[in-house]
Amino acid sequence: MQHGKTLLLIAALFATQASAHGLWTEQRRGNIEVIYGHGAEDNAFKAQKISGAWAYDVAGKMIPVNVQRLADHARLQPLKPPAVMAVALNNGMWSQTADKKWINEGRSKVPGAIESTQTFKYSLAIYQPGAKLPKLDQMKLLILPEVDPLTVGPGKSLPVRVLLDGKPAAGVKLVGDYRSAPNTLSTETDAEGRAQVLVRNEGLNVIAAQMEIPLKDNPDVATRGLFTSLTFLGELHHE
Repeated sequence: MQHGKTLLLIAALFATQASAHGLWTEQRRGNIEVIYGHGAEDNAFKAQKISGAWAYDVAGKMIPVNVQRLADHARLQPLKPPAVMAVALNNGMWSQTADKKWINEGRSKVPGAIESTQTFKYSLAIYQPGAKLPKLDQMKLLILPEVDPLTVGPGKSLPVRVLLDGKPAAGVKLVGDYRSAPNTLSTETDAEGRAQVLVRNEGLNVIAAQMEIPLKDNPDVATRGLFTSLTFLGELHHE
């Protein structure tokens, strides 16, 4: 039965241009910047597509966070330094025409569309050791670390569990170093949604997963495209 369920989940890491880009956060010049890109690419994007941002302290209590919507990207401004940060981006509906062009509209507005999807991007960042993770129901695809990732260290394996709509997802392919090797698969989740991912970097690690889920009876899109990342430092820096 589990195999039958996995057939419903089409793992399409690089299936379409519309869903090829990932989402993660990086600390730059003292700011938490939202990055939209593929590997080393850091692309401009419409900041209004950020649909939510959530910050938490080490005990899992929510911290107010402001989304600064800049001309070509977004910056997250929590009221105080967070232990955990989550962000979501709704990339909207995309349809591909017969001549392979992608248009940011549903297929009902794109005559002759051959493909259509609505893509959502999520990212979870863990900044402080010992952080208690809150419920993250707003993240429809989630890479959940099963131990504190800040205590694992480079060259060792981090146990994770992938959740789709809050439930364990089997057969999900994971990229262990999305920022440096976005096309290199590391592992795949088992029947319980679990996997072991090698921590590759002393600096920023970006573990990622991406899926395309078929939709029935939707007039505008044939699939729901989901991307998610988990970010953390392989070794904490001590000044």
